[in-house]
Amino acid sequence: MEIVILFKCFIISILLHIIDDFVLQPICLSKLKQKSFWVKHEDYCEKYKNDYRMALLIHSISWSIIIMLPLLFISSDILLIAVCLFFNTVIHYITDDYKANKFKINLIQDQTIHLFQIILTYSLF
Repeated sequence: MEIVILFKCFIISILLHIIDDFVLQPICLSKLKQKSFWVKHEDYCEKYKNDYRMALLIHSISWSIIIMLPLLFISSDILLIAVCLFFNTVIHYITDDYKANKFKINLIQDQTIHLFQIILTYSLF
């Protein structure tokens, strides 16, 4: 794949990352990703105990697809795209859970991990 095209797609993916993590992710979704949001709700019961995980998964899938959109158009390696989508989703899910629920990392670390994901993804292509 031509390096100039790949670099342009990489830059677009960085922009898409910022858009998805800070613009397209509404405040309600960022709250839904927090287990504490559900627990504090007055009608909280056992059936809601894992709902924050679905919000984390939805955002992680969305983010992974968004940052890989340019690659979907320029690469014909479907297997590599599928593997990258899977691993980016898993890593994003774990990272956001560590930030929003486990309080093990801060926003700077969260964003550094996401940028590293993009760099790693593009280095595979």
